[in-house]
Amino acid sequence: MSVDWSEVEKLADDLEIAADDIRKKVLPVVRKGAVNVKNDMRRDATGHPTYRHFPRSITYDEINGGLGAEIGPDKDLVQGALGNLLYFGTDKTNGVLNINPPLDKEAPRFERALADVAEDIL
Repeated sequence: MSVDWSEVEKLADDLEIAADDIRKKVLPVVRKGAVNVKNDMRRDATGHPTYRHFPRSITYDEINGGLGAEIGPDKDLVQGALGNLLYFGTDKTNGVLNINPPLDKEAPRFERALADVAEDIL
């Protein structure tokens, strides 16, 4: 008995091309979303005399080959180590910044952009 794998191999090749195409189209969406969240977090943290340098510590790093992002204060930058205190507080105090609004604001735009990518690919 012999099996013709040529169609399976062609499908595998097509999926590989599609995966690369998807990746190329998703990367800019993730980057734009990360920049938007970062900028909103910086804006929210701006204007307080005690932690005036803190907003500049908010950065983002691409993860999972650029298909995800970690956004927040970089502890190695000036006042970046204040992030946990400012966002989450201590056992005796509440945080003074809220990490959720920038994410909530970006989520619908991010979802629409990903839907546009999916529609374009299909």
